[in-house]
Amino acid sequence: MLRSNFRRQISNFTGIYRRSLHSGLDDAGPMASKLKSRSVVRFSGPDTIKFLQGLLTNDVRRFSESSGEKSSTVPTPNMPSVSTPPMYASLLTPQGRFLYDFFLYSPTRPDEKLDRTGSGPGSDPGRDGSVELFADVDVSVLDELLETLKKYRLRSKVDIENVAEQFSCWQRYGRNLSESSSVGWGGGVDRAGESTASGNKYGWQWYEDPRLDCLGYRSIFPSDATPPLVEADKETDESNYLLWRLEHGVAEGSAEIPKGEAIPLEYNFVRLNAISFDKGCYVGQELIARTHHRGVIRKRLIPLRFTDSNGKEVNQKIAAGAEVVESGSGKKIGRVSTALGSRGMGVMRVEEAFKASTGLTVSGSEDVKVEAIRPTWWPPEWFQQNQSGVASA
Repeated sequence: MLRSNFRRQISNFTGIYRRSLHSGLDDAGPMASKLKSRSVVRFSGPDTIKFLQGLLTNDVRRFSESSGEKSSTVPTPNMPSVSTPPMYASLLTPQGRFLYDFFLYSPTRPDEKLDRTGSGPGSDPGRDGSVELFADVDVSVLDELLETLKKYRLRSKVDIENVAEQFSCWQRYGRNLSESSSVGWGGGVDRAGESTASGNKYGWQWYEDPRLDCLGYRSIFPSDATPPLVEADKETDESNYLLWRLEHGVAEGSAEIPKGEAIPLEYNFVRLNAISFDKGCYVGQELIARTHHRGVIRKRLIPLRFTDSNGKEVNQKIAAGAEVVESGSGKKIGRVSTALGSRGMGVMRVEEAFKASTGLTVSGSEDVKVEAIRPTWWPPEWFQQNQSGVASA
């Protein structure tokens, strides 16, 4: 029910945000959106790392390592000098099909930053060897996700809690986006101010999106406070974040990645840093490793643009599930997985989608033409045989 409601919300957004990405968000400055489509789960206990390591596609052991990335030039009461960046991962079926995606965060410990007075290190009340991680997950499958995780838990010493009321998920994105935007005067940057603006008194801070640099910054923050660097005129509806992802061809959550059906490699999970091939066994690992090392992925998630016969973008005519075919032969090339306004994305046969001689249209709506767009973040080997791609995102 929640999943169908979210799909209806996407459809409703189309009537509100009629401008296409090409003209609507192409030159948009920094924006921030509270992601109501996401929720937050907390894992805690001495077996947290071991538990998630055996389930998820990425190497969760990184959160147990002492080294991290420098996140603050000047130590402050709200920002640690070193922190572990977030991680993107997924839980699969035993057959290697997608179930749920996770953005994992390690909260800052008190002893990793200054105390409230700024005169010395904070105090750690004692964690008795336990580890705490937070996960940003799809709200439409939250109850089902919690049940699945608890089935896998068995005797592992790990607590799994729904903390959606306490925390919210946020994304910062747009053109000319920088971590320290609006911090400092003139051409200089106030480094202490940058540290303070990047995080809050609880130690939560903005992180670079673990998938792609072009997606901006992501994090979770206490629900009772506005995140740093989010000004009133910069906060915008989540549908704009969906448009931003459509432009770059990045799906998120079970509403866009069919649960129990999607093959993660076709949704470009390797390039999105969601899979580790060095970590060892996890649920569904065998199929993922075999497909990856075979080296041939014939279908991939591709950004799409919908136009009429004159090349003018058309809005609200295509919905998720529409079949994309070759204009002449009617051969199926793929299917639209998500659509909003004149933009969409879908899993397509890569060779046919980017073949210059191939015209694409929507089955049953032949007056709508489909243009496959080649993302700039794709590595050359994915389309080296299809150099005649019509555009770049």
